[in-house]
Amino acid sequence: MLYLRLFGNILMKQFFFLFTCLILFLAACGSGETAVTPPIVPPHTPTVLLEAATAVPTNTTAPTAVTTAEPNAPTAVPLDTATPVPPTPTAVPWQPVSHIQLAPVATEGLRLPVYLTHAGDKRLFVVQQNGVIRIIQDGVVVEEPFLNIRDRVGAEANEQGLLSVAFHPNYAQNGYFYVNYTNLEFNTTIARFQVNSENPNLADPASEQILLTIGQPYPNHNGGLVAFGPDGYLYVGMGDGGSQGDPQGNGQDPGTLLGAVLRLDVDVANAPYGIPANNPFVNDGRARGEVWAVGVRNPWRFSFDRESGDFFLADVGQNQWEEINFRPAGSQGGENYGWNFMEGTHCYQPTNCDTAGLELPIFEYDHSFGCSVTGGYVYRGTQFPELQGNYFLGDYCTGFIWRLFPQADGTWDAAQVLASGLLISSFGEDAQGELYVLDHNGGVYQIRP
Repeated sequence: MLYLRLFGNILMKQFFFLFTCLILFLAACGSGETAVTPPIVPPHTPTVLLEAATAVPTNTTAPTAVTTAEPNAPTAVPLDTATPVPPTPTAVPWQPVSHIQLAPVATEGLRLPVYLTHAGDKRLFVVQQNGVIRIIQDGVVVEEPFLNIRDRVGAEANEQGLLSVAFHPNYAQNGYFYVNYTNLEFNTTIARFQVNSENPNLADPASEQILLTIGQPYPNHNGGLVAFGPDGYLYVGMGDGGSQGDPQGNGQDPGTLLGAVLRLDVDVANAPYGIPANNPFVNDGRARGEVWAVGVRNPWRFSFDRESGDFFLADVGQNQWEEINFRPAGSQGGENYGWNFMEGTHCYQPTNCDTAGLELPIFEYDHSFGCSVTGGYVYRGTQFPELQGNYFLGDYCTGFIWRLFPQADGTWDAAQVLASGLLISSFGEDAQGELYVLDHNGGVYQIRP
């Protein structure tokens, strides 16, 4: 009898152990997140970013008419004694521009374009929200897609779909590139693909290696951008999970991958990715080591100044304010951009509005000028020297385009430089530093003075 009782106890313990494992497994599945424990890896020497192979041919199409800035355009955020002075950006010996114009590059053959980038050569790669990446080569949209993954992309809501692509700094050697898309369960997927070894204009859809899957509680605020920084790490912009007002408090919680900018090392062996040992929250047991910065609502687009390494982040606002945030090169991370305590420089939660320790934006505008900010780039091309050092941004709804220019006192001068009339889904940068504007209706335009 004692033997049977002991045997029964052993069976019962095994049953509860297996049952507990099953519950934990199902819980992990239900969250929509990849159950991985990425290794902490030593910081590495920054990889040289993609460089141009040949010059981008100048588009000979006549540019559209110029529209100058309106006198009542919103201005850069003023400083007062209660507001921390923004970090001083890297100095540039150029001047702010007062207007720009747009020259058509491609206005046919594209459907719902949301991002444009390069692979170190003269080709332009355009991401379509429906799960396709197309190439513009010598001013022509190549008929066959570079990548078609519509079979695994979920895009039922207007902020879902295939949202961006980033080519590995050593793409010419390894053929790797990374994408951010919402899968058929509408969770965020960060995945790596590889180019076809025999055709540089074709990627292999079967080469997908998923790095990370992040559960999305709501269909909006997915963030969407993946981009390599000057340090060779992959940065990922993640929205707060959606709905409105951040009901789960993700923006102020470094223990989640939502409402944050992530920083990943994709050059590790035997793991989908590694966590750089100098990430700011690595030694915080309450936080995820992948997190680089917190306090964002929906960081749809961000960029690094290719000359200085300065970081610009556009965060889409809630009800009233759209904002541009800034981090100077050399920052150690850990910034808190304020959401959902703040919306821009304004209290979103009147009962919890202590700005101590927060990085407030360098520029904001209210919804009389638009509804959704689209961040851009600092111009560092050679074709138009008069644009040097100007950072461009736009609004999705109104098509207004502004430029920001740094001042000696650490503030930023702002002006509206064009009323484009486009649905500005993104800006883009080519291998030479020339800049582009994407119209969600299906167009690509080059920025010119």
